[in-house]
Amino acid sequence: MIIGTAGHIDHGKTSLVRSLTGIETDRLKEEQARGISIELGYAYTPLAGGDVLGYVDVPGHERLIHTMVAGAGGIDFALLVIAADDGVMPQTREHLAILELLGVAQGAVAVTKIDRVAAARVVTVQDQIAALLTGRPLGGAPQFPLIATRPDDPGVVALRSHLHATAAASRPRHPEDRLFRLAIDRVFTLPGRGTVVAGMVRAGRAAVDDCLTLMPTGMEVRVRSIHAQNRETSVGRAGQRCALLLAGTERSQVARGDWLAHPQALIASNRIDVRLRLLAEGDGIANHASVHVHLGSAHRVARAVMLEGDALTPGASARVQLVFDKPTCAAPGDSLILRDAQAARTLGGGTVLDSRAPARRRRSPQRLRYLAAIERLLAGEGIEPLLREAPEGITLEELVGLCGSEPGLVSIPSDARMVDAGAGIQVVILEAHWQALGERAAAAVRVLHAEEPHESGIDRGRLRRMTAPGVPDGVWRALIAELLARKVLEKTHHALHLPGHRISLSSSEQGLAETLCTAIAAGGFDPPWVRDLAKSTHAREDEVRRVLLISAIQGQVFQVVHDLFYDRDRIRELAVIMRRLATEHGLLETARYRDSIRVGRKRTIQILEFFDRVGYTRRVLDARVLRADSAWQED
Repeated sequence: MIIGTAGHIDHGKTSLVRSLTGIETDRLKEEQARGISIELGYAYTPLAGGDVLGYVDVPGHERLIHTMVAGAGGIDFALLVIAADDGVMPQTREHLAILELLGVAQGAVAVTKIDRVAAARVVTVQDQIAALLTGRPLGGAPQFPLIATRPDDPGVVALRSHLHATAAASRPRHPEDRLFRLAIDRVFTLPGRGTVVAGMVRAGRAAVDDCLTLMPTGMEVRVRSIHAQNRETSVGRAGQRCALLLAGTERSQVARGDWLAHPQALIASNRIDVRLRLLAEGDGIANHASVHVHLGSAHRVARAVMLEGDALTPGASARVQLVFDKPTCAAPGDSLILRDAQAARTLGGGTVLDSRAPARRRRSPQRLRYLAAIERLLAGEGIEPLLREAPEGITLEELVGLCGSEPGLVSIPSDARMVDAGAGIQVVILEAHWQALGERAAAAVRVLHAEEPHESGIDRGRLRRMTAPGVPDGVWRALIAELLARKVLEKTHHALHLPGHRISLSSSEQGLAETLCTAIAAGGFDPPWVRDLAKSTHAREDEVRRVLLISAIQGQVFQVVHDLFYDRDRIRELAVIMRRLATEHGLLETARYRDSIRVGRKRTIQILEFFDRVGYTRRVLDARVLRADSAWQED
């Protein structure tokens, strides 16, 4: 268990931790000289069962709230410290509000400096504290009047006993079965060994020799050793405060606010959608207001863009997009604290919903329904509500980020399927949505046949752009393959069409086609254009063009560019020459190919671009290479 102190400056937080543990947490010379905490302090004490109880001592000064939040994030138990002479003070209230916004609901209250006041004053302050906590998460927290500077004071002894008993009975607050994430709040160098990062493990576990990622930079690192709760160990777990020695990492490459995480746990983003709740006694915020955000151990500046309404009033809750000044990392469910533009007042806090937030259509009804589904996921309802709001599916990578689990541990509903989108990408989609996509594709082809009855069909790419442009091409290929297998669609050459839909030439058109194809074949590598063919056959250009397009569908000719068709045998010869030159020289250079086929440079480029388009070649700078996996063959 990790205990975090909270309270106004000079109320005895550091002295109390020293009496409870015997450890001085003010390690800086400036702290010791001034008698105030400036940085986070840490102390550890063994428990009877062999576990270790950890303490995070935070500064109490109002200008050091950012440091307090960095230490309070992830703690299990709050130790609220209030001096009997001062009583409840401004930072007492602000620290308490921050603890509540961070979801800390377990704690105790130490009433310090009771030796400086009369007994009646102690009773009065305890009544103040009880009134302050009534109806709040820490409302049932026990109070311990004590002298913080004396380890053997009866109040200190009683508090110590209570904390140890609570720790022995506590259950982990943080999930160990999730992807590893550690919020870095301290970075230092061990001479002769390397860079050490320390912080609270928010989820998962990491072991020595694991390869992790520093975020948001994405730098890969290896773990050389681990100290958990101030003890050397081979594994660091969720809920522990850990220090990890990193191999090959410079001190300058890491900073407080960064994350050390499993490679799939986080992404860097400038936009995060959150559920925000403002304090009732604070200020409201307007749309696009500048705010300070404390997230994990990071302190960032952002603009608050309203997703619902035009402003957020005190005590209200709404979904908001935070647009940061630089990339930031978070996971769904993470807590955050919001302060005003001057970083002088705590405004409220919230919960991260989606760290992959879009810049466009962020207020659309579909997007808001999706965010509502994420909130249901965080409430324990699983991913099915998400999939219902994703008609084109969700990548497994995105689901891993939302759930924080290994890909194999993401629970896929029985009425969903996993579709291989290629390049290692998998998409999860509900069966009902998959069938609806197929119906949309078939309906679009049906409309095309009605509107353009003389067209043979539509190519796969154009159909996707018309029907479902957001679907990855690999998923679309899988869908079309299934529709073809089920005979919902058929394919003739490159054209998709409904079964039974055929384009044929009349007897007179067939005669024209034979004449045109003969003239094109006679033209060799420099055939006549459509306008020249129309003149020589005394036919209209649009009629010649239509007959040649149908001939191309039937495989008699190939359309190289608009209004320029090549005989299929000449295309085969061009492909054979291309293969020979590429085999002899490794790369197919434009000039060498031009000299081999003896046409002009412009026509040569048109032919090369045709072979690129059909997938026979691929351009590399000013040359071409043959595609080894090409489905297009010269025979």
